[in-house]
Order: sequence, then structure tokens, then C-alpha cells
Amino acid sequence: MRKTIFLSFALLTLSATSAFAANPNVLDLKTSITDDAIVFPEAFEQDTQKLLEGWFMRNYTAGDNSYSSKKDVETSDATIEKRLAAMPTVIEMPFNPIVRQYIDRYTKNGRQQLAAILGLGLYYMPIFEQALEEKGLPQELKYLPVIESALDPNAVSKHGATGLWQLMLATGKGLGLECSSLVDERRDPYMSSKAAAELLKQLYDTYGDWSLAIAAYNSGPNAVNKAIRRAGIDPSKADFWSIYPYLSDETRGYVPMFIAANYVMTYYPQHNINPVLPVKPIVTDTVGVPERVHFDQISAVLGLPMDELKILNPQYRENIIPGTPEHPYMLVLPSKQIQAYIMSHDQILAYQSDKYRQRTNVQPATASSAASQADNAVAAAEPAGQASPVASLSPTTVTHKVVAGETLNSIAAKYGVQAADIRSANNLRRSAVRVGQVLTINNVAPEIADAAKEEMEKLVAMVVADNAAETRQSAPQAQTQAQSKQTSASKTNASASKSSSNRQTASKSTSKTTQKSTSRKATTHKIQSGENLGRIAKKYGVTVDALKKANGLKSDAIRAGAELKIPAKK
Repeated sequence: MRKTIFLSFALLTLSATSAFAANPNVLDLKTSITDDAIVFPEAFEQDTQKLLEGWFMRNYTAGDNSYSSKKDVETSDATIEKRLAAMPTVIEMPFNPIVRQYIDRYTKNGRQQLAAILGLGLYYMPIFEQALEEKGLPQELKYLPVIESALDPNAVSKHGATGLWQLMLATGKGLGLECSSLVDERRDPYMSSKAAAELLKQLYDTYGDWSLAIAAYNSGPNAVNKAIRRAGIDPSKADFWSIYPYLSDETRGYVPMFIAANYVMTYYPQHNINPVLPVKPIVTDTVGVPERVHFDQISAVLGLPMDELKILNPQYRENIIPGTPEHPYMLVLPSKQIQAYIMSHDQILAYQSDKYRQRTNVQPATASSAASQADNAVAAAEPAGQASPVASLSPTTVTHKVVAGETLNSIAAKYGVQAADIRSANNLRRSAVRVGQVLTINNVAPEIADAAKEEMEKLVAMVVADNAAETRQSAPQAQTQAQSKQTSASKTNASASKSSSNRQTASKSTSKTTQKSTSRKATTHKIQSGENLGRIAKKYGVTVDALKKANGLKSDAIRAGAELKIPAKK
């Protein structure tokens, strides 16, 4: 049935096109054409929802809810047509019922998404404008990523088109972009914008008409050339509207939606929509990285959230910058962090270097040596006859039992992670936690995870000792056995304490049942490689601000080997 309707529509439209060619008094199709088979790009339905839930929206902006309290202003077709004609554009922006449907999609049903896109545009639009300006292209093309990806640099279509400009793999490589397992420059806002501008220039040079160039950007030149042949018109006189019936459903809606995007990004105030409000500026700069480094190393030393590094550098697919002296890669950071990165360069590379170093020469183990190493590892992990009191977890995952006085934020600070990540890992809808609740903490730095495990072992040993004491009171015959267990636990704790005396540890939560508050005089601390102010503050139970004040620091940057004054803890 749908095929029959479309065939009838196509025949009627083709007849109208032929009639217009023969009689110039017939109404121009581009202002009267209609189509009930409109297909909205998947980016509008899917990518905008991811955008609303993303880290950028949660941390850099505050929602402006005027779009929900104020409804769309009813606007006549004549008013919209007049507004489109008044826009200072090189590309033709005609009005027709199809364009109106797309405008309504934004201003009536997509008000929240449009407010978010307007907010993101504060960061991305200057990048697009610069790339277009360098190629001498119309500035209105900067709104193509709005309909392509909803301004999501990590958007991937069902066909594999990727990035803000939705470039296919072969197209990206053909335009000189690096597309490998570690780096995908189709996701890089700067590099992809330059490539897209080059592609658009090539398409316009081919067709000499922007509506055809934009259609070819969506469907490819082959589809546009085929539609021109099927329409039977002179290619030099063709435009998007004259070949409209011979294009695919998605491409038929592409140019109208481009026109609608230009309209709503210009006239959104007239429809009671405002951009989300930025709560802090996104001012960035770049620094060259001539060596291999992992985002975890940068995040830990500079104290930058991993999600912020990812949103500013989406081209690094595995959070690894594979820089070499011959081929440095660019890292985008908040401007105030550029100097901190340069000053902390050696600390960043040294942080957990064994974990992140790329092996270049590996000798395979023999069967006998592998078995011997496995036996030694088991023996070291669990002494004979004693089971480990802590669950077997990966090196960067720990469990935490909530004690009195703890909050989700204090637990997150203890383990050096984000409270939101703990909520996500434990399916928590709120930030409230209860005493006795067991939480899974992911992505904990190994040295902090080791400290947490050691603390858990000591706590278990104390419980064992308390149980032994109760047993002595209720069953005198078991006294000797309980004392033996208590002595064994004490020896184990002493051995663990000795082996970890030089290990950097996280600050431990205080509890009336496990630890008494103590006072400490002012002291000094020699900064070790890989440490930052946050971890040192946790270690001594003071705040970062107190450390900075005691040492006259204006920033968080520190260097290995220097000494810090640790203020007295009362």
C-alpha cells in the first residue's frame, strides 16, 4: 500500500515538474511540495537523548526550563517564510510544507533537545565557523552537524558514519584523517571540521548548486547523479527540488531539515526557547604529546575528571595518546591546566608506569617457569590453612561497607572516584547510603585499592579477636584456642603493616567502633612521583585548601622531590 501511495505521489510530482518546465506560470514546486513519508534522521531521536544525559550537560551547564513553562508561539506560514527570506545566507532557504514540518519538530516536540544543542553550540560553532571560513564556504553550513549528530562527537550511525559530521570510514581516510584502533580523527572536532569543509567544497565544485551538494553529502554523489538521470533533466539546471521524487526517503528530508535547523538556530527566541546556561566557561588550549600516555595518568596527577578528558579529546578511542617524538599528538585541556601539565610532565609519565608502559620485547615463558610463578603467587596471596577475608576482585575494584557518619561523597573522596560513578555501579537512585550497606567501588587506583584491602583485613582480624573474647567468656574450655587465633591474627596484621609501610595509602574513614580521633603536630612531607595534592591531603587527614594555604600555593601543581608543610591536625 505504501509503495502504491509513493508511486502515485512520485508520478504526480513528476508531472508537475514537467508541466513547470513547459509552462513557467505553473507554481514552483519548491514552495508547494508536500510529502507524508518524511524520515527524521536517527541523530534527532537517539543522539540528542544521549546528549541530555551526558557528562557535559551535567557538569558544565544549568538547565533553562523556559521551554517547558512557556509553550511554542503559534507562527503563521507567512511569518516563517518572511523570516527565512530575511536570513543573510548564500544558500537558498525556500519555505514549503515539508520545511514547516521539520521546524515544528524542533519548536514543538524537540524543545528540550534544541535548548541543549544551543548550549553545546557555544563550544562547537566557533570551531565549525573557522573551518568553513578557511575554505571560503557559506557559514550556514555550520548547522549541518546539528542534523547529522546532534553535536555528539561520538555519534555512530547504523551505517558506520562517525563523529560530529558523520563521515564514513573510507571518506575520512580519503580526506587524510587518521582512523585506527587508537585514534579516530572523525571524532576530533577540529580535524573532522576541516575534512568536512574540504568535502563540501569538492561537492559544490562538482554540482555548482548548494542544495545538490548538501544532498550529495548525505547520500553520496552516486545517488544524486542517478536521481538526475532518472529525472531526465539537464544536470547544469538541476537542483534538489527538481530531482526530489527520485531521492531516498532520508535524503528527501535532509535539505528541508537543514533549512529548518538554520531557522530554529536563528529564531529560537521567537519560539520561547533559550540555550542551557553555562555554569563555567569552556576555555581550552592544546599541548603536544610526544610520548605514549594514558588518560588515567593525566587524570590522577592533574586531578581532572576522566569524563572531561574524554569530552575534550573524543578522538582517542581507548583513552590512550600514542604519541612519539616523530609524531606528537595534540591534547586538549582546560586552559588553566596546560601549564600544570607541562610542569607535571615527568610525574604523569611516571604514574603507574609499569601498568601503562607498552612492552616492546617479550620473552615467552616455559611451562615449568609459568607453573612455578603461579604456585608462588598463590602461596603469597593465601598462607597455608588461611582463607583470604576479602572477596577476590580485580586490582582496581573494591567493596566498601558503610559505617556511621559516612556519606556517598566522603566515600568517593576516600577512594579517589566520583560519587556519580558509585551510584551507577550500585544502581543507586539517590545519594543516600545506610550503615552496613556494601558498595562496589570501580576504577580505584591500585595503591588505594591495596590500602582498602589492608584496612578490611585489619577490621576482620579485630572482629575475629572480639569473637574470641566472647568465646572465652562463654566457654572457658575454648580459651586456649581463641588466644591462639588472636595471636595468629595479630602476627598477620603486623606482617601486613611492615610490608606496606612504604606504600602510599588513602585516608581512612573514621568510626567510633574502629578508630579514635587523634591530634597531630605540624610536619613535612616529601612529594613522591605520582602524588598530587588530593592524595596527600587524604593521607594526612587535611583539606587541599589547607595544604595550599600552608605552602603558599596558588595552583594544584606540585613536583616530585619538593617538601610540603603539613598543617597541624586538631
